[in-house]
Amino acid sequence: MATKKYPTAAIETEHGTIELELWNDVAPNHVANFQKLAKQGFYLGTGFHRIIPGFMIQGGCPKGDGTGGPEWKLLAEFNDRPHEKGVLSMARSVHEDSAGSQFFVCLDRAPHLDGKYTAFGKVTKGIEAVDAIAALECVNDRPVGGIPKMLKVTAAN
Repeated sequence: MATKKYPTAAIETEHGTIELELWNDVAPNHVANFQKLAKQGFYLGTGFHRIIPGFMIQGGCPKGDGTGGPEWKLLAEFNDRPHEKGVLSMARSVHEDSAGSQFFVCLDRAPHLDGKYTAFGKVTKGIEAVDAIAALECVNDRPVGGIPKMLKVTAAN
């Protein structure tokens, strides 16, 4: 049986490049949204503003503080993909249909997120860059030395 070929994306950071596969079979609207934002340059200069060791790194906020996003919100596409190390998922508020641009990468298995957050991809290469960001010194989940920036975000169909 052939392995499914997923669309890909790459996030170039100060700590290395993170390559991703995007799961358009379980979260087509979230994948299309991420691709659109990447192609528009929305993520350029944003960074990973929230880091919780052993849990996740979160980025994609244009304000850099977790309060920003695009003008629209996505309807949830909860699915059966487990939140495990390297999984890409959409951040949201307490409202299920509130995702916009912010996403996170899991640092470990997080079963409490399964079916409650939209998993829409996974790191295929560059997990060491994720780990380097996760290892930064933080106070109250915020990087002390400044937010590690996304230098370039690209997405292919």
